[in-house]
Amino acid sequence: MVKEAGIVGAGGAGFPTHVKLEAKAEYILLNGAECEPLLRVDQQLMELFPDEIIKGFEAARKLVGANKALIGIKGKHKKVVSILKERIEALQVGGFVEVKELEDAYPAGDEQILVYELTGRVVPEAGIPIQVGCVVINSETALNIYQASMNVPVTEKFITVAGDIPNRLTVKVPVGTPIIDVLKLSGLQSFDDYAVIDGGPMMGPIMSNLNGFVTKKTKGLIILKKQHYLIRRKTTSMEQARRVNKACEQCRMCTDMCPRYLLGHNLQPHKMMRVTNYALDAVEEQKSAYLCSQCNLCELFSCPIGLYPKSNNLYIKQKLMDKNIRFQSAQPAFNARKNREYRLVPSKRLIAKLGLYHFDQPAPMTEITLNPEIVYVKKSQHVGAPAIPVVSVGDHVSAGQLIGKIPENSLGAAIHASISGTVVETENDFIAIRRD
Repeated sequence: MVKEAGIVGAGGAGFPTHVKLEAKAEYILLNGAECEPLLRVDQQLMELFPDEIIKGFEAARKLVGANKALIGIKGKHKKVVSILKERIEALQVGGFVEVKELEDAYPAGDEQILVYELTGRVVPEAGIPIQVGCVVINSETALNIYQASMNVPVTEKFITVAGDIPNRLTVKVPVGTPIIDVLKLSGLQSFDDYAVIDGGPMMGPIMSNLNGFVTKKTKGLIILKKQHYLIRRKTTSMEQARRVNKACEQCRMCTDMCPRYLLGHNLQPHKMMRVTNYALDAVEEQKSAYLCSQCNLCELFSCPIGLYPKSNNLYIKQKLMDKNIRFQSAQPAFNARKNREYRLVPSKRLIAKLGLYHFDQPAPMTEITLNPEIVYVKKSQHVGAPAIPVVSVGDHVSAGQLIGKIPENSLGAAIHASISGTVVETENDFIAIRRD
């Protein structure tokens, strides 16, 4: 049912959930940390739909055979924590499902950080949670699993619209809705002086244009003026970053505060800067660039002179990939470094450093009905192969109807019509449906 519903990770890369749930694990973890500044989806879903999320999570626990299902949520969300604990008892799943509170630090929602915080286990370098007996799903994904049990596929997405705007809000919209329609809910009509971050302020990229469409992975849209510090940092080219990086003074702050280094992994960004700046030929050392999670903490918080260690990691990684050189860890087990607990980055300090303090406001769930004339449902909005259309131009489809299937013997996810109407395009990257 999960496979047929087309469920993918709702908060990250979009890995097909049915594949995750084929594994056998000791723990299943619910990622409700939502550590990216300004995003408000998961915390509100857990408050508004606690029963559905808990039931979906418990169903996932049974599928993977886990003895324990742990919900990771920041302790500052006291009301949500209280609601979840009460509903867990009321639904009589307390023997399996438990709420565990997280510190208000970034990046608490990183999958490997979450595994360590909730279980004390460290995922190996370049590894995935199942290697230490864990499966991780997102809050919205758990809600979608519950919906799948009711034969309801994924056709809608919850999105936070935030930033330097009159109206901050969280809304539910059909998958395939034009991004510009969602952006205009902010109260702005012209975006000539603004840039939009697709996702969170730390890891989300700047949208090159606003002509895109909502996918199952769209989580947040952060709207800031083009001259904002964060936009200027994110629009720095690789060539500009490499030129500025020559000023690296090897203070190693990027390494000492790197979340993956603090987990015990051998990722040392300051050494990668040394390799690039001095044209060193240490291929084995360079391979550790593959371990970078691109959390952006080094670039946007840690470096005292505003350099670009993450960009440097990506540069080295790309060079290695071009030569078909891959990373392979020889170390079987890892332990977090003893000073890790003293180097966690408080969210409030991060928000202040990013220049987002005045925009760190509620974005309440708002009942708004968006009725786009045409939706463009992307064939590839997940990890794996694009969906294969099972409809043709001219076909009439109903909301929730299957319009794209997983290719034979491939990793992928099904896609469904998010509105009722007539199929007007199936070529290229989208299946377009014009509303009745």
